[in-house]
Amino acid sequence: MPNMSELAFQILPSKTSDRLLQPLWDYLLFHHLPLISSPLFPVLLAFSSYFFFSIPFAILDLLGEKVPSLYQYKIQPQRQPTLRMMAKSFFTALFNHFFFVLPAVIIGTLILPAPTMPQEAPTPYEVLIDGLATLLLFDTQYYIWHFIHHKHPQLYRYVHAIHHEYAAPFSWSTEHLSIPELMTVGLWSNQDPIFLKCHPMTTWCTTVFSIWMSVEDHVGYDLPWTLNHLVPFGLLGGAPAHDMHHQKPSSNFAPFFSHWDIIFGTAVPLKKKLR
Repeated sequence: MPNMSELAFQILPSKTSDRLLQPLWDYLLFHHLPLISSPLFPVLLAFSSYFFFSIPFAILDLLGEKVPSLYQYKIQPQRQPTLRMMAKSFFTALFNHFFFVLPAVIIGTLILPAPTMPQEAPTPYEVLIDGLATLLLFDTQYYIWHFIHHKHPQLYRYVHAIHHEYAAPFSWSTEHLSIPELMTVGLWSNQDPIFLKCHPMTTWCTTVFSIWMSVEDHVGYDLPWTLNHLVPFGLLGGAPAHDMHHQKPSSNFAPFFSHWDIIFGTAVPLKKKLR
């Protein structure tokens, strides 16, 4: 943990900075420094985001045809997730985090130096640009990893196949992953912002946003207000692309963006089935 005496000057609110996010950053430093400086905070932030983002779509799946205004956007209406399937995915994610992610973080605190919090907040421009750079880097890493694990039978069988247990993804299945895949994704999510020298606030914003994108990819609904429809030029694959990947696993390997699939010819558009 950081030495509190050494941070005494860091947590004083900045009076000279005209940065838009500075008041928020000063508040976090002054009132919540032990929390945000804890190595467990990123894990808590990531898992809680996955939990709360998944709940509305889980309720929608359970209601099903009782909400026809939304159910009409269901990509595979003939495949409806059950409460048992949802519980299995959620408890798989919970088990992996509790017995593998948390111990890895604790071991890391014994090896790595304690993080220090900067006094200045990032600018909104820095949050946007650095966050986008982090997402693009992760997208590239996962595309390569994902492609290799689908082309190598043993890697697919022992590492990635668990994520394809369900041909129709749903929100809780976002983190229905094997331990090696979860740890790999967690390593990139932790180290990419450090490599790009991102501000902690940028890292946290990117974490929450990337998990929202991941959950949105897995919801199984092609809703008209999701990011893949709001962002122009087909830059994001969204739920249609990832749903198609679960139907045709040799396609749509990128987690967020569509450029790598287009460049390498692995992009396959969604073919909606008649009800």
